[in-house]
Amino acid sequence: VQLVESGGGLVQAGSSLRLSCAASGSTFSINAMAWYRQAPGKQRELVAAITSGGGSTNYADSVKGRFTISRDNAKNTMYLQMNSLKPEDTAVYYCNARSYGLGSIVLDAWGQGTLVTVSS
Repeated sequence: VQLVESGGGLVQAGSSLRLSCAASGSTFSINAMAWYRQAPGKQRELVAAITSGGGSTNYADSVKGRFTISRDNAKNTMYLQMNSLKPEDTAVYYCNARSYGLGSIVLDAWGQGTLVTVSS
């Protein structure tokens, strides 16, 4: 599975951005997808995750009510709608896809990341 993110950029606080993650390859094997982010000097953290059918999502407390994760399986694409952006949202955002088998992770794919910079 290959993942390619797009949609990052420089915006002012309070603005919105939509990130996209296009998946290719053996996409039928993907069970769950997620967005992570890594700010300078900090560890990578989970932002939001969604199951294969899109029926279940979860969010980091810091983005609840502002970010929305979704996926279009027909287009093999996942999205992250980010509203009311704050300077502390500045980070490189990574797309992740996972598959599970027999209780273990059998696929753990990452995109190259897209930079989001929020100015105050």
